[in-house]
Amino acid sequence: MPRVDLPQSLESLLKAARRVSNEAECKAAILLAEVEFDFTEVKKLLRGIPLIVASHLPDVQEAIREDGVTLVPLNQEPQTRQVQLSQALLEAIADDLVQTGDRVVAIYSGFERENLDTLSVINLSEHLARLTTRDLQRLETQVPLLTLRKVVDLAVEIGREGREAKKVGTIFVVGNHRKVLDMSHEGIHDPFRGYAKKEKMITSPRVRESIKEIAQIDGAFIISSDGCVMGSGRILDAPAEELTLSKGLGSRHWAAAAISKGTNAIAIAVSESTGTVRLFQDGVVVLRIEPMLQAMKWQDVDIEPPAE
Repeated sequence: MPRVDLPQSLESLLKAARRVSNEAECKAAILLAEVEFDFTEVKKLLRGIPLIVASHLPDVQEAIREDGVTLVPLNQEPQTRQVQLSQALLEAIADDLVQTGDRVVAIYSGFERENLDTLSVINLSEHLARLTTRDLQRLETQVPLLTLRKVVDLAVEIGREGREAKKVGTIFVVGNHRKVLDMSHEGIHDPFRGYAKKEKMITSPRVRESIKEIAQIDGAFIISSDGCVMGSGRILDAPAEELTLSKGLGSRHWAAAAISKGTNAIAIAVSESTGTVRLFQDGVVVLRIEPMLQAMKWQDVDIEPPAE
């Protein structure tokens, strides 16, 4: 398979990543790729720093495998760079390629999708607090990652887009749905009641659009481990005892934290004010996703000249 030659700018960025990685004592370099580069050459330029390459594109994934470089496949193209990077880090932890507490240097496209132009040093103990490999494997048992990704992706869309130009906040509770239903009550007449299971799956585009519409109404969505909407507009009754949350988080986040602690389900809260998505496990935030609209791009801006 032919490879794209590394542009001089990327070579310079990789050399900078090597220096930064050595100074910050990073355990690995994670590269988000959408182009079939010569990944063997990328690895050489990093000079001994373990290289992990993540991509959602089959051709790029094949090139990574052919070059003998560690691959983290992403199931689908994410909506934001931050979501993509978060998915790559979660998969890398699940595969024991990195550990919570490690630092990694990430190389990705910040301005143009096909040009790698940005690097960041990420402390996994800050961004994935308490999410150890063992915890992630337990999530795999209780809530399959495929289901969790679908719900998180939908939550990110709601946080970023809102509905009809209005900001929307909501809660999803995933897994252990029988106990969650027992610890909640109906706040509105449930629009999903009476439908067959196959017509309530989170994978259905029609269901996802319905959820976006219903999310404008207060209440939580209850999702089973296999991705079926078991309830909507639910008021969560779990007691918010012995919980500690950051200042500024409101009742929606307290309810999400409480239900995750009281039921061992995963709660995902979308902030109405900022669009930030927070994932709660056992009463604490284990992942936060900011609502970046897209990769940054330079834009022409008209400005007034300074007054003389």
